[in-house]
Amino acid sequence: MNDIPAQRDKNRCPTHPGEVLADIIPETGKTKLEIAQMLGISRQHLYDILKAKKPVSPAISACLGKMFGDGAAIWLRMQANYDAWHAERNIDVSSIPTLTAREMNAQMEHSHS
Repeated sequence: MNDIPAQRDKNRCPTHPGEVLADIIPETGKTKLEIAQMLGISRQHLYDILKAKKPVSPAISACLGKMFGDGAAIWLRMQANYDAWHAERNIDVSSIPTLTAREMNAQMEHSHS
């Protein structure tokens, strides 16, 4: 049986980690206020994360990773994927050239001479 790796739809925005957190919180049996207190953030800050209005910072990622036992990296990757997707669509990079490996090597040789 051939396993075909799942391909992400590049036009679909990656899930904000706050959306994942919103799905997880009810399963904990804790209120949002209790979760916010455990994370050391205000209830409003948590609500802003849940609504994707604020990012999951590295510090909050570490707290979430400890709380749910999955480590900070997964929360940071979700946030990075979300941020990169938006940046690629909202930042005008049309005036920036794409360098090839040959051009980059030539630049490095030139800067070391």
